[in-house]
Amino acid sequence: QVQLVESGGGLVQAGGSLRLSCAASGGTSSLYAMGWFRQAPGKERELVAAINRSGGSTYSADFVKGRFTISRDNAKRTLYLQMNSLKPEDTAVYYCAASTGYSLKYYVHEYAYWGQGTQVTVSS
Repeated sequence: QVQLVESGGGLVQAGGSLRLSCAASGGTSSLYAMGWFRQAPGKERELVAAINRSGGSTYSADFVKGRFTISRDNAKRTLYLQMNSLKPEDTAVYYCAASTGYSLKYYVHEYAYWGQGTQVTVSS
């Protein structure tokens, strides 16, 4: 069983930056493809960025391209999301997720393990 714990969320002004971290424990999470999702009130959970097992392949949603960067440190079993040039529309609860496969995963149902989420609020 894999446990995921996110940290790094908070309140930031538009144009600012935050770095989210997701620490994994249990199971063999360092071997899995992982991703960051977000969910704003009244909206569906959406993929923000994904990364494969090795970290050599990544995906970023169009709405964050050029602003957010996903990375991982398998030795530390930690996933990161560097968020720059934040906008008020980025306000949401951000979730870390781990799949049970090695390649990039794009859909909610492809992820087996989820963190509890961390709130990101961007003020205008």
